[in-house]
Parts: sequence; structure tokens; C-alpha cells
Amino acid sequence: MIGLRFGLCQVVLLWLGCGLAVAAETSSGKATTVVPHQMVDPVNSGSIMQLAAGLILVIALILSLAWFLKRYSGLPGQNKALRVVASVPLTTREKLVLVQAGDQQLLLGVAPGRVNLLQSYDQPLIASGTEPSEFAAKLQQVLRRKEAE
Repeated sequence: MIGLRFGLCQVVLLWLGCGLAVAAETSSGKATTVVPHQMVDPVNSGSIMQLAAGLILVIALILSLAWFLKRYSGLPGQNKALRVVASVPLTTREKLVLVQAGDQQLLLGVAPGRVNLLQSYDQPLIASGTEPSEFAAKLQQVLRRKEAE
């Protein structure tokens, strides 16, 4: 059905082109020859390659901009000197958070729209990152056993 429509379109365009050639010949008084243009298939390998190249270029541009913004802007998680050591939920909306800030540890009360400093400690309450949790220790044991086998 599509081939029939495309064929009909070609016939109609050729007929219109001949009609224009006859009109041009009669209006100028001279015999001029008008050659109808060849129809070019709009879906060919060149147009598909051009579309794919443009799509790849746009995706690469988006990814590079995202990387650039993450790397050079103040997005959360960028500061390595400030991290959460422990957190204890008090209610569904409030919690206590122990934060390592340089050499100090800060005990913060966190509620929606509000953060209060409860206590500041010069000596660490919890050694951050030195002692693995029970789950981490068991996972390490299992991984060592797998490596030994």
C-alpha cells in the first residue's frame, strides 16, 4: 500500500512538473525544456547516519555537562572533610547525627527545617571508619573463604 502511494505521488509530481513546463513554454514564447528533478528517498543511509551522529553528539554533550557540574560545583557529597559518623532516629521526623568535621565531632539534633548543635567533642566519641561493623566482618570472612577455594 505504501509503495502504491509513493508511486502515485511520483506520478502526480511528474504530471505537475510537465504542466509547469508547458506553462513556461507558452508564456515566454520560446521553447524551453524543463527537466523534472529526480526524487530522492528521504530515508537513506546518509540521513540515518546523520541522525545517529547528531543523537550521539547531544547525549555526549549532556553527559559531559553533568560530569562537569558534578566535578566543579558545590553539589552535595563533594566535601570529604565533613561526613556523618553515626545517626540515631528519635522519631519518624527527628534524629541525632554525629558528624566528623575535621578533628572535631559534632552531635546535631536534626528535625524538618531545623538543625541544632547539641554538643561539640574535641576527642572522638566513635572512631570513624576504623572498626568494621559485624556485617562487614562476616562479609570479609566469606570473601576470604571464596578466595581460598
